[in-house]
Amino acid sequence: MAGFAGGQTVAAPDFEQIVDAHYEALYRFALSLARSEPSAADLTQQTFYLWASRGHQLRDAAKVKSWLFTTLYREFLSLHRRDSRFPQADLEGETADLPAEGGSIADSIDGATVVAALQQIDDVYRAPLTLFYLEQFSYREIAAVLGVPAGTVMSRLSRGKALLRKLLLQGTDTTRKIIPMESPPMPKGGTQ
Repeated sequence: MAGFAGGQTVAAPDFEQIVDAHYEALYRFALSLARSEPSAADLTQQTFYLWASRGHQLRDAAKVKSWLFTTLYREFLSLHRRDSRFPQADLEGETADLPAEGGSIADSIDGATVVAALQQIDDVYRAPLTLFYLEQFSYREIAAVLGVPAGTVMSRLSRGKALLRKLLLQGTDTTRKIIPMESPPMPKGGTQ
């Protein structure tokens, strides 16, 4: 696979370079869709397998990232359809044995809260939200990955943000981790 940049032939990146450049972002996207680490790892591995077997057909090396994300999304949809026809039992308690992730507690609590809320949102809204906010894809790139018009992407992002906001702000239980900001009290005798 070779392309042109300013009239010069540019060598295509090899398989290892592609994996190194895109593995983490693909895995995060797969995890947001699949909602489980093993399924996300399987989707990511399947995507790179498909790249290894079909990637040479891609003529524009600049579109590798888009090809990978589109392929992963299509594989997810295919698995999702198959799983809805042939449901499998979930194994609970398996994640209890995994080591804790490093980082600040405040970051993990807030991040975990948002990710948990994101997992409750329908796939139609979760996929564009993940691609836009976590992977920094443009509307056009998201439209290409999901196979929908850019206007639909914008609409789904808007609705998805509203659903996410609602989930994050609902409830008054004591385990709630996000507290809406209130206006500071006005000083006594002060003017507005």
